[in-house]
Amino acid sequence: MLQILLITFPFFALVLCGYIAAKRRMLPLEAIPGMNSFVLFFALPCMLYRFGSTTPLAQLLDGGVFLTYLFCALVMVALTVAVSLNSRIRWNDASFGALVATFPNTGFMGVPLLVALLGAQAAGPAIVTIVVDMVITTSLCIALSRLDGADEHGFSHAAKKALQGMVFNPMPWSILLGAVASAVSLTLPKPVMQTVGLLADAASPVALFTIGAVLARSQMLAAAHKHPPIALSDYLPVAAIKLLLHPVLVLLVGITAIAWGVPLSKFALTVMVLVAALPSASNVSLLAERFGADNGRIARIILVSTAAAFLTFSGTVSLLT
Repeated sequence: MLQILLITFPFFALVLCGYIAAKRRMLPLEAIPGMNSFVLFFALPCMLYRFGSTTPLAQLLDGGVFLTYLFCALVMVALTVAVSLNSRIRWNDASFGALVATFPNTGFMGVPLLVALLGAQAAGPAIVTIVVDMVITTSLCIALSRLDGADEHGFSHAAKKALQGMVFNPMPWSILLGAVASAVSLTLPKPVMQTVGLLADAASPVALFTIGAVLARSQMLAAAHKHPPIALSDYLPVAAIKLLLHPVLVLLVGITAIAWGVPLSKFALTVMVLVAALPSASNVSLLAERFGADNGRIARIILVSTAAAFLTFSGTVSLLT
């Protein structure tokens, strides 16, 4: 367990550094969107391209991983919505709560952390889960969020925005380009690959630092706007669902799938369970704000899951490896 904590500690320590830097105004709040853009449009796509281009195509097209993880994601969304809906939390807030309970921070945190723990072969299954969460889970939750008519433009407008978000999101394109490069054994010219490498190496530290800054910024903005107090029952259960139920569900479904003959390796299942044990994706807060959901509640779920994951994720690693 101590050896695992020694590996995971630097990742969570960088999140804490970003949180403190923003909270103490050592990092101007106005700079956070710029850091987020650097990670999203430059560093992270290069990291995903590099992993994709060096990962065997069969791992990137692993149907067993895709279908098993997708089934678990659908169950998580349905369960979290059912648990969350009440007189105060309607479809819009419940749907983004479901997204934050289902969508792990795989891109910003998970891929580099899992590679550090399990080796480069962990990147393949992790990338497959990213595709499921970005394309299917996110689109589903945005669609569900429109059911109570919270957006005056209606479902079609939300669907259009969701489609635009996927088209202009560089992460799926970088994964696709990496898969093509892997399929045709393409090697970029050395100066280009060195540039990609430099940006890829920057992805993990800057992304983790930015996660902490984004969480601090969300708290500070909520306080500045005098957001009313949020009941613990509105966000703690969702954080617990994310950190505890999600990995258990993936493990049980994966074991059942293997028993039924689904082509899913034990190593891929281990990666999937650890992906599910990650804290909530920080970018869900930005989506919630864009679609008019209660961003204060979403930010608290992300903050609690990120803080608690230092112990829960490390414990899951200890049990599985």
